Amino acid sequence: MKKLSQIKHSAAAAPHIVWAVLFILLPLFIVTYYAFTDADGAFSFENVTSLSEYLKIFGLSMELAVIATFVCLLVGYPLAYIMARANPKRQKLFIMLLMLPMWTNLLIRTYSIMAILDDGGILNTILNTSMHIVGTKGAVIFGMVYDFLPYMVLPIYTCISKIDKHMWEAAADLGCNSFKVISKVIFPLSMSGVISGVTMVLVPSISTFYISQKLGGGTFELIGDTIERQFVTGALNVGAAISLVMMLLILLSLAVMNKFTDSEDGGIIA
Repeated sequence: MKKLSQIKHSAAAAPHIVWAVLFILLPLFIVTYYAFTDADGAFSFENVTSLSEYLKIFGLSMELAVIATFVCLLVGYPLAYIMARANPKRQKLFIMLLMLPMWTNLLIRTYSIMAILDDGGILNTILNTSMHIVGTKGAVIFGMVYDFLPYMVLPIYTCISKIDKHMWEAAADLGCNSFKVISKVIFPLSMSGVISGVTMVLVPSISTFYISQKLGGGTFELIGDTIERQFVTGALNVGAAISLVMMLLILLSLAVMNKFTDSEDGGIIA
C-alpha cells in the first residue's frame, strides 16, 4: 500500500515536473549557454564583459523603475489603507475596481494611455493645450504606475486587513492620534506587504519594454528594449548575457523579499 501511495504521488507530480523542466529549467539553460558562448558555439566571456557598454541603459532603466515604484507606494499605501478600513461590501467593490483594468490585455491598456496622452489625444483636447507627453520619461513612468499599481496595493491591503483591530484601539487609548497610529503601529506591521509590493513593481518595471517603446516614442531605450533588439537583430549571445544579468537581479530581489516576508503576513513567497 505504501509503494502504491508513493507511485500515485509520483504520478500526480509528474506533470508539474515536466512543466518545470520544459518551461523553467530548459529556458534557463539555453539562456546561460548562449550567454557564455560566441556565434560559433565556443566558450567565451566576451558577451559578459561587453555589458559595460550598456551601463547607461541599465542605469536609466533602474532610475525610471525606482521612480515608478516610489509613486506606486505613495499612491498605493493610502489606497490599501482605505480599502482595509472599509466595510466588507466596499472592500469587494474596491478590489473589483482595482483589478478591472487588469482584465484587459497590456497592449490594449498601453494604447489606451497613448490615446489619452498623445499630442492630439483626449487630455490635450479637454484642456485645449498642445502638451507633448508621449515620448517623455514622464509618460513611461505614468504607464508603469498605471499598469503595476495593483501589484503594490494588494500585498499591502492583505497585510493591513490582517492586523488585529485591537491594536488600533490600544494605540488610540494610549494617546496616539490617527497619524501616529499609522506611522507607529500600522506601517511597521505592514512592512512585509510593502516589501512584497515594492519587489513586485520594481522587477517588471526594470524589464518592461512594450510600455517604453510606445509611451517613450523611441526617444530613449530601456534594458527590455535592448534585449528585444539584440534578439531581433540576431545577436543572441549578447541578448542572452543581458537576460542572464536581469534574471540574477530578479532572483536577488526575490531573495530579499523572502527574507523580510512570510506567508502569515501576506507576503508573497517565491
